[in-house]
Amino acid sequence: MLGFSVFRGTNLLRARGLLSAVGVRAAHGHEIAKGEDLSVPMYCDRKDTPLPDVPYVRKLNTEQTALKEKEKGSWKNLTNEEIIALYHIAFNQSYTDMQKSSNEWKTVLGGVFIFLGFTGLIVWWQTRYVYPLKPHTLNEEWKQKQAKRMLDMQMNPIEGFASKWDYEKNEWKK
Repeated sequence: MLGFSVFRGTNLLRARGLLSAVGVRAAHGHEIAKGEDLSVPMYCDRKDTPLPDVPYVRKLNTEQTALKEKEKGSWKNLTNEEIIALYHIAFNQSYTDMQKSSNEWKTVLGGVFIFLGFTGLIVWWQTRYVYPLKPHTLNEEWKQKQAKRMLDMQMNPIEGFASKWDYEKNEWKK
């Protein structure tokens, strides 16, 4: 509690929801943003649950209120535009609108290619300027000299390297 300041206190109260309901100002005139009440049902367009808990438009204007009153009567008196307007009061998108494919895959694929290209540039730069040169012991000439030396010394003549060399014919055994 030694480092408890006014800012931490207001953050604690805001996290508990005590200040957000009132809209109290914190120190230095910064207003605390009001959060959305997550305890009440919210509207969301989802393919797996096509019927949300609440309608899309909660506060109706005068035209929408009149249309809702007209809805209570016979639907034969409604025009197609009015039926569509009633639908859009309850729902933001139709199910077919939700099913439409988006071009988001192009953005994702482009991001992946940019990432791979940048990574390739980093690897190229490291092999060019950071990593040391190959050791001279990996050259073919050095490997041949090393093999010749091992044969001259007759290293592992029973089961190893020298056992596969025919010393009389100076060639590998078949």
